[in-house]
Amino acid sequence: LSVVIPVYNEGESLGELHGELADVARQQQYDLELVFVDDGSTDGSWAEIERLASQDPRVQGVRFRRNFGKAAALRAGFQAARGEVVFTLDADLQDDPHELPRFLEQMNTGLDVVSGWKQVRHDPWHKVGPSRVFNWLVGWLTGVRLHDHNCGFKCYRREIFDEIRLYGELHRFVPVLAAARGWRVGEIAVVG
Repeated sequence: LSVVIPVYNEGESLGELHGELADVARQQQYDLELVFVDDGSTDGSWAEIERLASQDPRVQGVRFRRNFGKAAALRAGFQAARGEVVFTLDADLQDDPHELPRFLEQMNTGLDVVSGWKQVRHDPWHKVGPSRVFNWLVGWLTGVRLHDHNCGFKCYRREIFDEIRLYGELHRFVPVLAAARGWRVGEIAVVG
C-alpha cells in the first residue's frame, strides 16, 4: 500500500500524521509506503519530511522548488508510489488514518476507486452550500454521483494513473475520469 500526502506548510502536523499511519500499519500488518510531496512549503515541512525519512525507511519525500498546486503534487506522488493500492489524504490531520481498513474493505467488493465523504462537515454554511451544489452538478453532468468530489481522502488502484494524467484542478475529478474509462467507483462516509 502507498499513501500519497501533498504537503504545503504543514510541518507541525507531519510527525503526528506519520505516527498515526505507522500505528495503523502495525495494527493491520500493512506493508505501507508513505510518500510526502512538499509543494513548495515555506515553513519547516521539508526538514520534517527529511527527519521522518531518516528514521523510517518507509518514508520518501518529493520536493518542489515552488508551489505548483495539489494536482501536480498528487501526480508526483503517484509517479513515486510503488504500491498496488494508493491512498491520498491531506496532511492537516483532518483525515483519520484509522479509516484505511474501511477503504480497503470497499475495494475488496470490486471497486477501483473509493472516495471519502465527510457526512458531518465543520465548515461554515457559505462553504457547505456551494460544495453541495458543485457535487450535485458534477453528478448530474457525469453520472458519477458522489456526495463529496472535493474530499482528498481517497483510495485508488495504482493502474488508474497509467491512464489518467493530472494537471490544473483535475485531481477533483479523478473518480469521474476513472469511471469514464470503465473503472468502478464508490464512496464511504468518513469521519471529518
